Amino acid sequence: MQLPLQITFRNMQPSAAVEAKIHEYVTKLDKFYDRIVSCRVVVEAPHRHHHEGNLYHIRIDITVPGGESIVKRNPPKHQAHEDIYVAIRDAFNAARRELQDYARKQRGDTKTHEVPPHGQVAALFPDEGYGFIETSDGREIYFHQNSLLGSVFSDLAIGSEVRFVEEEGDRGTQASTVRLVGKHHLVG
Repeated sequence: MQLPLQITFRNMQPSAAVEAKIHEYVTKLDKFYDRIVSCRVVVEAPHRHHHEGNLYHIRIDITVPGGESIVKRNPPKHQAHEDIYVAIRDAFNAARRELQDYARKQRGDTKTHEVPPHGQVAALFPDEGYGFIETSDGREIYFHQNSLLGSVFSDLAIGSEVRFVEEEGDRGTQASTVRLVGKHHLVG
């Protein structure tokens, strides 16, 4: 880590044992992802109830090249965060997951889901069992009724929205797979 760790206690007295535990977790994070620029940790005990224990809030701000990750762990309903060490552990587990996601994105390991091309049925020839799709860029693509998945050819009408997979056929570009887009489906 390039900058020293900053630990702040709010509504409570600083604790050497808690600081030591935080240093331990930060050291583990730094070994896991060695490009951390800075880390700030805020430990807060905001509620003082006489009949209930303190529920600790933990906030971890981690700065890395090209970004910042902020992890907030507010007390859950099940009261497990009455134990400060449980609250700290949960917050640092979440911070580690954030860093894993960030590192994955930096390496380009994240999956991208390409949305298949979409268009509208421009022409239908039911007796011959084929039609044409007008693509969003204005081209017309041939498709055969056997390419239609999840619907029957008679379900189609001029103007029906469809998604399709394009490929080169014997006579040019054609749609090898065509799916009717229902009114509740989003086309991205």
